Amino acid sequence: MLLPNKLISYDQSILPKFPVVLKELKNSPMSVHDLYKRVIKKMSGVSEFIDTLDCLYALGKIEFDEEEEVLRYVV
Repeated sequence: MLLPNKLISYDQSILPKFPVVLKELKNSPMSVHDLYKRVIKKMSGVSEFIDTLDCLYALGKIEFDEEEEVLRYVV
């Protein structure tokens, strides 16, 4: 997980990816795969995508609905 520090700038970290993911989920809930297809061009890879989801989940900004198998934006 890349967080800003002395060696990693803000732009190189995962923090600028948060709004990219949240913007997609604000429109409607979607599966992890569908979300990945929508944001792939703004991520450096699947690892960065998963790290971004991990952080947003830990911060309580997204949740996973196990019944529908979709990610949701938490207001």
